[in-house]
Amino acid sequence: MTTPEQAPRLHIATTDDAAEVLSAQPPPARRSPVRLPTAWSAADLMAMEFPPPNWAVPGVLAEGVNLLCGPPKVGKSWLSLGLGLAVAAGGYALDTIPVDGGPVLYLALEDTPRRLQSRMGKILGGQPAPASLTLAVACPPLPQGGDEAIAAWLDRHRNARMVVIDVFAKIRGASVPGASAYDADYAAVGRIKKVADAYGVAILLVHHVRKAGSDDFLAEVSGTNGIAGAADATLVLKRARGEASGALHVTGRDVEEAEYALDFHASAGAWRLLDGPPEDYTRSDTRAAITRYLRTNPASTPKAIAEGTGLNPATVRQTCTRMLTDAQVTCDAAGRYALPTSDADQTATVTRVTRVTQPTLTSENGSDHE
Repeated sequence: MTTPEQAPRLHIATTDDAAEVLSAQPPPARRSPVRLPTAWSAADLMAMEFPPPNWAVPGVLAEGVNLLCGPPKVGKSWLSLGLGLAVAAGGYALDTIPVDGGPVLYLALEDTPRRLQSRMGKILGGQPAPASLTLAVACPPLPQGGDEAIAAWLDRHRNARMVVIDVFAKIRGASVPGASAYDADYAAVGRIKKVADAYGVAILLVHHVRKAGSDDFLAEVSGTNGIAGAADATLVLKRARGEASGALHVTGRDVEEAEYALDFHASAGAWRLLDGPPEDYTRSDTRAAITRYLRTNPASTPKAIAEGTGLNPATVRQTCTRMLTDAQVTCDAAGRYALPTSDADQTATVTRVTRVTQPTLTSENGSDHE
């Protein structure tokens, strides 16, 4: 039996480690500082060619700082760990989106090694753990060398795909005395953004939302507007208590604003991307089934809908009439139903991502949710 003293220890580079790495390299020859251009004429800028952004998860997570926000116990840690495992292994993020594999650093700053092992066991469902995923449960605050520690790891893993920090509050450090709340928040995110920009890597910061809800999901991010303002993208995860279906709201500089319907499989600790917008899964089962059918079969009669969905024809007729009254569908003179144009257009939001059928991971373990 392995004793605690013999057990492997999770480790992240410290500033001392970074110094050792740097000292092992021969010092470069001194030369005059190079002044990089920071301004161009409009014609020169338009003539330049830039590589596309690096995507950790195509269409969802790009290089730069990405905030993943949500209320406690909604499943943020399950989501971020699942993404980290998928990207490290080069599998399917959210059970659907193909991702390129590469090194991933996961800072689980609120977890223990035992809890991490348990959660990974659920998500992997018997599959081997990717060796390219580095896990750590401690890291210095950013102002005390945390950014240098992360940079040192990235120096040793130049092909890294993603860094996950769960949670951001554990690493942001103390604010500069006298700074306003907005300036302090902006500077805290800006510090880790410098690392993300320097290495062209996606950094995912797990963060919280306010207790009070809002029609604007960006306004729900905990803290001042400086948090979301300094980040390159913000993702807000929502899921009603006791419900498996949830919604991921995404907006950012390099990612198009979108809402994705997700489903949480508690027994496997896995989030799965669903077809259609979240509204399809928050309506009644009958309305949701009709909506999903009309999304791919517009201009259908109630009889065709009933045959295509397996629902009772009378129920379909009654429900279509009610959905027409609620402006959830339209109906032409021939009695054929379709989705309103604005609703049907939301299909493009989800189908931007290449979808590949992939079996959902299953496990016989428990069902704790975070």
